[in-house]
Amino acid sequence: MTSANAAHAVAQHWRRAELTPLPVFAVGRRTAEAARAAGFRDVTSADGDMTDLVRLIGARCRAAAAPLLYLAGEDRAGDLAGDLAAAGVRVATVVVYRAAAAADLPESVLVALRAGRLDGVLHFSRRSAEVYLNCAQTAGVLDRALAPFHYCLSRQVAESLAAAGAGKVRIAPRPEEAALIDLVLC
Repeated sequence: MTSANAAHAVAQHWRRAELTPLPVFAVGRRTAEAARAAGFRDVTSADGDMTDLVRLIGARCRAAAAPLLYLAGEDRAGDLAGDLAAAGVRVATVVVYRAAAAADLPESVLVALRAGRLDGVLHFSRRSAEVYLNCAQTAGVLDRALAPFHYCLSRQVAESLAAAGAGKVRIAPRPEEAALIDLVLC
C-alpha cells in the first residue's frame, strides 16, 4: 500500500475478510497504522517513500511464486509495479479508491489569501499541490497563493510549487506526516 486511502477502502470493502489475513507492505507509518486499523495484522512499514518500499519488497519477495497485490489509487505518483518488475517481483495492481480534484478553493480560503492572512499551506501530494495551484489560478489569486510558506511532504510534491514561482518552499526531511508537522513547528 502506498497510501492510507487504500487501507480505508479495504476497511469498507465487502471482501475485507479475505484481504486482512494477507501481509502488508506499507510505504510509511501512517499507511501502516491505517492498515492495522483496517484489520491487517502482519504489517511492515518501509518508513519512507516509494524507493524505500520498492527496496523493502524487492529484498523480501524476489522469489515469490504468486504476484503481489497492489491496492492502489486511480492516480499514482510513481510506478510501483514497474519498479518492482525491474527487481523481479510480479505485481497485480487493483484500483481501490479515487480522489476527486477540487474545482474551487473554499470561500474562506480565498478571503484569507486575498487578505494575506495565510502563513503556510501543507502539501501532502504532488497532485494536491497542482490542484491548489490550478484552483488559485482559476480564482485569480495565484500570486497570493504562492506567497505563504509551502510545507511539502517530499521534493516531488514541491516541484510544481517551485516551478510556479513559490519562493518559500520547505521540504520535510522524511516523507511522513509527523516530519511535515515538525517542519511547520520549527
